[in-house]
Amino acid sequence: MNISPKLLKRSPLFAGLNEEELKEIRSIASPLQVGKGEILFSDCEEANGLYIVLSGKVKLYKVSLEGKEQIIQVVSAPEAFAEASLFLKGSHPFYAETLSDCQLLFFPKRDFLPLIRKNSRLSANMAVTLSHYVKRYASLIEDLSLKEVPSRIARYLLDLSVKQSKGGKGSEEVELDLTRSQLASRLGTMRETLSKNLAMMKAKGIVDVKKNRIIILNREALEKMASGLKAGY
Repeated sequence: MNISPKLLKRSPLFAGLNEEELKEIRSIASPLQVGKGEILFSDCEEANGLYIVLSGKVKLYKVSLEGKEQIIQVVSAPEAFAEASLFLKGSHPFYAETLSDCQLLFFPKRDFLPLIRKNSRLSANMAVTLSHYVKRYASLIEDLSLKEVPSRIARYLLDLSVKQSKGGKGSEEVELDLTRSQLASRLGTMRETLSKNLAMMKAKGIVDVKKNRIIILNREALEKMASGLKAGY
């Protein structure tokens, strides 16, 4: 795989770096072609580097002692994951598994850390990335512990609409990036409960459901539901 500077610049982690700096980063990157359903690492494996997704999707998740899976995040291009592993001693805090065929870049910890230490821009980008990491998981904890299932679904759909819109204002039609079972795991509920709540939202005219596509019909009501307020319809 040809790792061009343009390809690296797609990642927020490398934003603002010049050609020479990108060349140095490219020299330590290992391209990976990984099939669907492959476990990249588990929570008992040594944390030894970070990954960037060039194409495809990767799920990050935890597994309880009873075998229940909780999806923490779904990562797609051009996002990075396992950034915290650069600063951890011991194992990864979660599992990583491909949801589709993926093209990835792997950056070993032993080579990447020296670059962070000597490059202030890369160091600043990493700090921003980790702050988003903390915010994302704080939000996940809040949703799972304090919000009811309808609020979690509404927040997920709103976040997905912003992510999939070109202008960043929110698309009126979103394509689910997970199967119903996977989405239920991500939202901390059962598939049947997820389907029941989507049907309720459809009946109230908030969304329309077309297999793996969701059409937002009433964004205001969806936003109120996401906040935990009664929509007033």
